[in-house]
Amino acid sequence: MTRSPSPASVPPEAPGGPAGAGGPAADRADPVGSLILETTDNGVRRLTLNRPEVLNAVTWEQRERLIDRLADASADPDVRAVVLTATGKGFCAGADLRGAPATGERVAGDVARMIRRGAQRLVTAVLDCEKPVLAAVNGTAAGLGAHLALACDLVLAAESARFIEVFVRRGLVPDGAGAYLLPRLIGPQRAKELLFFGDAVPAAEAQRLGLVNRVVPDVELAAVAREWAERLAAGPTRALALTKQLVNASLDGDRATALAAEATAQEINMTTADAREGVASFVARRDPVYRGR
Repeated sequence: MTRSPSPASVPPEAPGGPAGAGGPAADRADPVGSLILETTDNGVRRLTLNRPEVLNAVTWEQRERLIDRLADASADPDVRAVVLTATGKGFCAGADLRGAPATGERVAGDVARMIRRGAQRLVTAVLDCEKPVLAAVNGTAAGLGAHLALACDLVLAAESARFIEVFVRRGLVPDGAGAYLLPRLIGPQRAKELLFFGDAVPAAEAQRLGLVNRVVPDVELAAVAREWAERLAAGPTRALALTKQLVNASLDGDRATALAAEATAQEINMTTADAREGVASFVARRDPVYRGR
């Protein structure tokens, strides 16, 4: 694991947590729509964070737009997979809350409420999206940015990418579901190592730990992400959604609950046209053609 760089070498755009300490002010001249680029092609919705000058630190407006876009992708039958990526050299440097609406004097409960309504809603939007979400991590993913990537169903990382749990560097508790996601991905002891020290984890080591599915050369990231996403988009969309729900819930309940959920999910899935196509194609010894229905 890479040791933490000196404070002077840490990008000031990487805020530590709920206060957005060290984060840049939102660019008020930039319309919100240009801060998240959106395209849809071959059933793949591509959402691209677009504040490269600040390593894509997420503003309040961006966060709300991204939550909205994920909800739309989840509900749109023509969207069958989602790619989440960013422009420039950073994937996401964390939360930039300096552009958030003024709340007046802070009172007890304000911070918890802000985190529930903010970082936790964003990560939950990824976890609950009914389409598979693929992160194409093109650079630094720090704080909330790391958790945004790790909440995705599959994670591709460029060789130059790195993951940083910056909260401890600011004297903060991890938020944005970090203490929920990390132990489930790499176990409690490894999770504590990352959260206690805040060291930068290079892409190759992140793959070894189990945080990343695959590391690819920077120039190949977009092409590999497109290939993976199109494979997902060609799959049985409802079966993938139900599978995602089962896996995400599997570590939070007991065996009986998990097996009951599995049986119920299969019952629901067998009502879909894709399930009928899958069985018919098997009997006919041909490749299935799934339509996401």
